[in-house]
Amino acid sequence: MDYRIMFLSMNPGFFERERMNYMDEHEVYAELAMDLSKTEPIAVPFTPQEGITFGLFRGDIETVKEAVAKVDDNWVQYFNEHSEVYCGFDGDKIVSFCNVGDWGVHDGVRVGGPGCVGTIPEYRERGIGLEMVRQATELLKDRGVEVSWIHFTHIENWYKKLGYETVLKWNRYGIIEEKTDGTC
Repeated sequence: MDYRIMFLSMNPGFFERERMNYMDEHEVYAELAMDLSKTEPIAVPFTPQEGITFGLFRGDIETVKEAVAKVDDNWVQYFNEHSEVYCGFDGDKIVSFCNVGDWGVHDGVRVGGPGCVGTIPEYRERGIGLEMVRQATELLKDRGVEVSWIHFTHIENWYKKLGYETVLKWNRYGIIEEKTDGTC
């Protein structure tokens, strides 16, 4: 699989976007992928606390936006009435969230992935976010997505706990590393 071609197909003109001018030249971000054609279930490193449930959000998107704002106010714009959001719940309270995206076919492969992944501060370090991303990735697999993609992150080691692999690294100037021989 040529991840560079896939990335550029999913993000045409990415490095020409205006926001690149405002990024620190020393910041490096990662793109990660997971081949969902594997038959074994995705492992999670540990089980989250008892009483936390997971599922697709059904309700007023403003409730999701309130949780998102507790994590990153800039992400609120990426959640709207057309968003499909997978959440972790403590009772009725949203404690973690991610958009679930099916991004179509790129380089001959159906691609999707969780995006804008967050856990509200008072629920962090409990395994909730990892389990939520694991379940959202399994949902994508069940829907026929072949590659789950994590876009524009600086916490690649967190996703690697689930089996995601770094396939590209980039900075404001373009791609600086790519997986070509099994490493990045």
